[in-house]
Amino acid sequence: MTHTIHPNTEIGQIHLKVSQLERSIQFYREVVGFELLQKVGNTAELTVDGKNRLLVLEEIPNAVIVPRRNTTGLYHFAILVPTREDLSLSLRNLLHHQIHVGQGDHLVSEALYITDPDNNGIEIYADRPRSTWKWDGQKQVIMATDPIEWQSLLDEAGEQTWNKLSSETIIGHVHLHVADLQKAEQFYCQTLGFEITAKMGDMALFISAGGYHHHIGLNTWAGVGAPPPPPDAVGLRYYSIIIPNTNELETILTNLKNAGIPVEQQDGGWLVQDPSKNTILLVARGTNIIGD
Repeated sequence: MTHTIHPNTEIGQIHLKVSQLERSIQFYREVVGFELLQKVGNTAELTVDGKNRLLVLEEIPNAVIVPRRNTTGLYHFAILVPTREDLSLSLRNLLHHQIHVGQGDHLVSEALYITDPDNNGIEIYADRPRSTWKWDGQKQVIMATDPIEWQSLLDEAGEQTWNKLSSETIIGHVHLHVADLQKAEQFYCQTLGFEITAKMGDMALFISAGGYHHHIGLNTWAGVGAPPPPPDAVGLRYYSIIIPNTNELETILTNLKNAGIPVEQQDGGWLVQDPSKNTILLVARGTNIIGD
């Protein structure tokens, strides 16, 4: 019987490599709305609640900025704000800073798309209530990319003023470029146990735990067989998957071992790479992830 990942599994901390730490700190504080938790050497930890790391920025020497859609790696990481009012306030702040904003009404959510100074993709989004999500006969969630009702979203927050991201903000999902969608599906679904929630032909796949619309997006939009980025490239160092308990984590580690996939204990969890060399940190809920 195929293992299905625990329904309360979530995406956790994002660890990014950047070219100029101070510039990135300023962007993520003033434009996106994080708070600086601490800065040690070439690394900064950012938070929304003043206690827990949600984003780690690591400056690397002689960093290379690779053009988008040229390699595997990060397509975007997605910041989930708790309400449409919060999304409205984020949009106002992005426009105030004259940031180019992409947008999409995905039926299950409304999303804003930006890039950071190193061209890392970011989505800021708010979910619609789960009761409004629709599923087809193949048990796939119905999503679209329709235009957002722009003025309605801008008006949503009324007279409220933007300050920073809500303390209830989380990383909702991560979207990755992969070299081979079939191999990615085998790794994420058959080995880790995520379930497929939507497919876009043979070029994109969306998977989740517990019936969420997606925790991970996978695509071959950088090309089938795309190479991994060079080691000195900016982008994703790793993202973490939070497993609800140690028994569930042990099951996944056993599945990885049985599949011949190496894991390395590090940073309070277990590092593993998917078939396209995207790195994941598997951690049990409550584990203190150790910064580099």
